[in-house]
Amino acid sequence: MSRKVKNSLFKSSVYLASFLSISILLFLIITLISKGINAVSWQFLTSESSNFGSQGGIIYQIIGSLLLTLSAAIISFPLALGMAIYKSEYIKRNLFQNITNTLIYSLNGIPSIIFGIFGLIFFVNILNMGISWFVGGIILAIMILPTITLSSYQSIISIPISYRENAASLGLTKWQVIHTIVLPRAISGGFTGLLIGLARAIGETAPIMFIATAFSGVTFPNSFLEPVSSLPTHILALAQQATNPQALQNAWGASLVLIILVFIFSISALIRRIHYSKVNY
Repeated sequence: MSRKVKNSLFKSSVYLASFLSISILLFLIITLISKGINAVSWQFLTSESSNFGSQGGIIYQIIGSLLLTLSAAIISFPLALGMAIYKSEYIKRNLFQNITNTLIYSLNGIPSIIFGIFGLIFFVNILNMGISWFVGGIILAIMILPTITLSSYQSIISIPISYRENAASLGLTKWQVIHTIVLPRAISGGFTGLLIGLARAIGETAPIMFIATAFSGVTFPNSFLEPVSSLPTHILALAQQATNPQALQNAWGASLVLIILVFIFSISALIRRIHYSKVNY
């Protein structure tokens, strides 16, 4: 087989794979819009659910999901920046670099249900914190920590060596170099990773189902140690009432709202990435 034929086959397979991936995505989006658009209204978005979610709206589910992701962002972002800076500036031996890489990638590959079990055993049972949105925020923060760390780290190592050399020639200390050169770059890259991580976190069900959320009967929490209702768990509860047409319609509407929130985070990350790639360093 000639090289030209091999190239043609490879290009054709790439185009076919891209076409299938885009087609599946478009099919899911069109299905969600066609089935969920009739349920979405201003009343649906601003009223609370009733009758185990089969009636009413999803205002507290939206608030609960945003509260969980916001707490995860506040907890994970500074920790990820610290890890990325320590990895780039203080770990010099290849052995330790390989160990930290293995740990970060391993944490990123753990199934989400394992995080939920860990939160249930450690925070809920051992520490006796109970089912609360704060515990859910901690677990989601641990889940997205590798994404933010790697994004920040890649931004740091892309800094031209001339920047560090010029800083050293000016007599700047290591901390001054980190503060003036490394940290702004780490924050810029980490913010992109944060948006990508939040797009994943807001749609998670397994990690928070038994440690942070209640399926019905909750409103806005009055303390750190109270549960919330979230869009993924609300959709799960409604899916179990599939014989009820109204519950199924609300499930499609909640799914559409959830996917819109995911797209907002994802598109924001893409815009941030495009803007970031245009910055000259």
